[in-house]
Amino acid sequence: MTKADLVERVADALGPRVTKRESGLAVDAFLAAVQDALVEGKGIEIRGFGTFKVRRRKARIARNPRTGERVEVPARSVPVFQPSRHFSSRVDRAHRSSVTAGSLE
Repeated sequence: MTKADLVERVADALGPRVTKRESGLAVDAFLAAVQDALVEGKGIEIRGFGTFKVRRRKARIARNPRTGERVEVPARSVPVFQPSRHFSSRVDRAHRSSVTAGSLE
């Protein structure tokens, strides 16, 4: 799904009172709020959906796969998303039933 698809779904869910342009602004505002909070080091918890937070990765030594040369990878902060239990189980149920249905054909 692309951002345009997401905007389309939001517009459809809100009905004829809201234009796609307005839905796009709402999606952009949400994404900007998530990014701003993570840049500030804050987490975002959306109950029933999941948690966005920043995790610190330690410095490490890796290898260049082409040359085998050792390369130092510096420590860095990365955004992570952890889905809620409800969200994870819903995805699992949907995929489990589609795998089972696919194997019967």
